[in-house]
Amino acid sequence: MKTTFPLSLSIMLTATMLMSCKEATKQTEEAVTVQEATEQPVAIDDVMTKEDQAQLTPQMVIDDLKSGNERFVNQQSTNRNFGEQVRQTATGQYPKAIILSCVDSRVPVEDVFDQGIGDIFVGRIAGNFVNTDLLGSMGFATKVAGAKLVVIMGHTACGAVKGAIDKAELGNLTSLLKNIEPAVAATAEPGDAKDRTSKNDDFVDAVIEKNVLLNVEKTLKQSPVLAEMVKNGEIKVVGANYDLATGKVNFFE
Repeated sequence: MKTTFPLSLSIMLTATMLMSCKEATKQTEEAVTVQEATEQPVAIDDVMTKEDQAQLTPQMVIDDLKSGNERFVNQQSTNRNFGEQVRQTATGQYPKAIILSCVDSRVPVEDVFDQGIGDIFVGRIAGNFVNTDLLGSMGFATKVAGAKLVVIMGHTACGAVKGAIDKAELGNLTSLLKNIEPAVAATAEPGDAKDRTSKNDDFVDAVIEKNVLLNVEKTLKQSPVLAEMVKNGEIKVVGANYDLATGKVNFFE
């Protein structure tokens, strides 16, 4: 016997079923969204090998650092298994570059270029200038350990540069800042002494860039080892500047 329902009841039953389907679909979509939000990309545990390093050219390393910085700026940094990288690099290292940076705590060099353990050497000193010890470190990093690139990187609003401009004096800091004073003197503009202070942001920026370029030049003049490697095309020595406000690194090639 066929059962029939009043038209109004059929409409109500159909509407209820549609609402249930929509609610189920909504819950499914929400569950997928939550799952996607909590899922982490697979952690990378690869490290640089001798073979990887040998295949690199200096320009390839520059391009790699630029790509890494772009990921950093866009908050897309690589998810790494640092514990495994520690274990894999315990018996050897084959970094692709050495980067000389300021000691500023706002410039986390490995993070800025999205590099893992064993990928880059990092030297740090207030004002990112070279001296005998740092040139020796660069020579080790390249000639001995095989790195293909030397980067001397300054950063915006550098306190050491500002101190050199204002001729700050404080114990050993006084002698340290003398290493940056050549960049102050070599920055011609502005000519008016009252504008050549750390309060003039444009002047500070100009000195920061000049300091990087002078130290690139100094590196090639005072390190025959590095100069010979550059001449042979084995390495490049370049300058760069990190923007504290954006996280962007600009290379001076």
